[in-house]
Amino acid sequence: MVFGHNSNLKLGNITLHVQTEDRGVAHALLDTTVYYHGRVLHRRTNNYFDLLPLDDDRQQALKLRLEEQHRLVMDEIRSGILDLPIPPEPALPPIKPSPAPAAPPSESSRPAPLVIELVNAKNWLVGKRANLHVRLKQSTGAIAAVAGVVVEFEGADSQLVFRSQTDEQGEAHIEFDLPRITGAEPALVIRAVKDGAEGQLRFALRAKPRVPSV
Repeated sequence: MVFGHNSNLKLGNITLHVQTEDRGVAHALLDTTVYYHGRVLHRRTNNYFDLLPLDDDRQQALKLRLEEQHRLVMDEIRSGILDLPIPPEPALPPIKPSPAPAAPPSESSRPAPLVIELVNAKNWLVGKRANLHVRLKQSTGAIAAVAGVVVEFEGADSQLVFRSQTDEQGEAHIEFDLPRITGAEPALVIRAVKDGAEGQLRFALRAKPRVPSV
């Protein structure tokens, strides 16, 4: 089995994530994708039909070819040969709550929690590709427009964080490749914040994802 590579590449004040993986002998493709906050900036795919059928020697050659493709893309980014269309980072409010005041606020002054719904909970993951359709509301049922949304994984081999914000209908779409899971109890965590109100949706990752519960 040929394993993929995941690397975080820091350029100035931004961090890119570079992921290279073998799509398997059924496709015979080596796929390298460059992400910025979950957004795909560059994709490079090369086939390895010349190495099929795989034996021990060709398996080693494939491993070296995957490593070389991963290294080459990262070198091209560092040198500027690969000019990436890096979008401006969205100005989202911090997802972590501010330190509590000296005197706890009364129940009436606390913002009501946000309600997060994963609209496509039954089919958000196809293979290794995740496509989350998130809908955000206030506890009153009102739409939570222009709210910060953060997606992260517990139990992944790298600390990936995908950010977005809801549109005027309170909805956001976040698409990315599922990171390599190494933890014993992996989980998908979706968090949201707006005007001091917060919400969180968490559910365990299994062979077949189940509908999450709040």
